[in-house]
Formats: sequence, structure tokens, C-alpha cells
Amino acid sequence: MKNSDTHPQSSSGLDLVRSNITCLVAVALFAFTFPASDLLLEDWGVLSVIVFRNISAFLLLLLMWIVSEGFKPLKSADWLKGLWVGGIGFGIGSVLMIMTIYFTSPVIAALTAAMMPVAGVILEVLFDGRKLKRWFLAGFFLVLIGGFFATGVNFTEARFGFGALIGILGAILYAWGSRATVKSLPLLTSLGQTTVTSFGMTLFGIGFYLIALLFGLPGTIIPEVTNNHVILILITGWVSLSISQYLWIKGVGGIGIGIASFHLNGAPFFVMLILLILGGDWNWQQAFGALILVSGVMISQKR
Repeated sequence: MKNSDTHPQSSSGLDLVRSNITCLVAVALFAFTFPASDLLLEDWGVLSVIVFRNISAFLLLLLMWIVSEGFKPLKSADWLKGLWVGGIGFGIGSVLMIMTIYFTSPVIAALTAAMMPVAGVILEVLFDGRKLKRWFLAGFFLVLIGGFFATGVNFTEARFGFGALIGILGAILYAWGSRATVKSLPLLTSLGQTTVTSFGMTLFGIGFYLIALLFGLPGTIIPEVTNNHVILILITGWVSLSISQYLWIKGVGGIGIGIASFHLNGAPFFVMLILLILGGDWNWQQAFGALILVSGVMISQKR
């Protein structure tokens, strides 16, 4: 079955609204990664969290795909291409973005992640013939400004160096993987595309974990597993990765990686809302940034 979401330029106004909402929901679910992972990392190694999160996400996606479409699409799918795209784009990309925290600080990691729209737009200009019209550029700059404010960081704390470059490379690879998932597997549905590339991401995570374990690298600790650990792993794997990733790829297919990546800058705001429910504080800087971000997304799609 050919995925009709692979031609964003031909989408109607209603399709654009649906795709934007899909990306927004995907980012909101993705935001659960941060508070859940923060709790896990109190006694789990970071690589252990990544590998178990990836495995649980892939198994759920595979089950959803089989139930939804049967076994036939699995046999004809290009799993080798999924291994390549998922391993490099989502596997290496996510690891590099996490490594930024270790080399620098959460402040720099948040700022480098907010550069995702730049990578998305560059990819569309180079490979998809994206024309940088005035409304798009105006929205693009608003998204960047709003994204930086939405991180909630104190900009005087920001110091850029090698660690920041690693984070930016990770953001570029993740944006490339998102676009390549849709473009390289056009005969699959969004669910099939997500499952096949998640397979590559999962195998890369397992391989990286085994190498780290072999050489005694940090981050491989697995404590005595409790019920809370299982729940948190399923939140990061099922909610903020498998379901979120499926909706994300579906949204990318509808509006392209450029506009879709704009929504990713709203993740820190959703994290703040989640923490607010759990007893955290309201941050007006993040709320202001989210408002600018939404305005930028709307303006960038003005015709």
C-alpha cells in the first residue's frame, strides 16, 4: 500500500491541519521521555535505559503493524533500508544528543535540540526543492526565537564548544532520519515505515550497549528491576517513543520535515506542563516561547 502522506505539497487545508495536530500530539507524547528518564537514571545506566526503551517500543510497533495490516507487508518490507535509516538517523542521532548532556550541560543540550528546524529546512531546500518564501522565512525565525525561549534556559549560562557540535550533529541526523523514513519507504504506511526504521534503531542500540558492556564503559548499569522501573520503561518506550514516533512519521509525511521539525521546539514547554501536574512550577518564559512558536508555525504555512 502506498503511503499517501508522502506528498505534503499536495495536501489540502484540512490535511495540513490534521498533520500539524498529529505532529503536536507526537511532540507532547515525546515530552514524557524526560521526566520518566530522569527518574530511571537515578539508578539505571543511560545506555540501559536507551536499549530497553528501544526494545519495548519496537515490539509494540511490530504488534500494532501485524494486527493492523497482517504479515504480508512484513515480508515485502525493505528491512535492510530500515536498518540503515533507523540505525544512523534515530540510533546514532539520539545517542549523540544524549552525549551532549555529558560533554556540556542540559542547557546546551536544550539549545542544540532547538536547532532541529534549521536542519529540517536545509534538507528540504537541498533535496525537496523547498522555496524560501517570505511568510515561511518569517515563521521560521519566529520558531527559532520561540524555541530558544521555550527551553527555559538562562542564555548567559550557554557556552558552545565540541559538545554542542555533537548535539547539533545529532539533531541533523534525527532530522535526516525522519525525512529518509518517509522518502525511502514510500510503499509502506506510516505505521510500517515507523516499525521498519525502529528495527534499525533498536539493533543499533543493542549493538552499542553490548560494545559498551564488553569494554566496561559507563552507562550499562541495570539495577534490581521493580514495578516502578517497568512502568517508567513502558512510558518511555510505548508512549514517548513508539506511539509518538508513529504519529511523528505520519506528520512528517503530511507536511514535510521542515514544518514538522518546527513542532519539536515545543517539547520543553510540554515537559514543563507535565512537571507542573506533578507539582512543579509554571514558567512564563517557556509559555511565552511556546506562544511565539505556535505563531511561527502558523505564519510559515500561510499561502
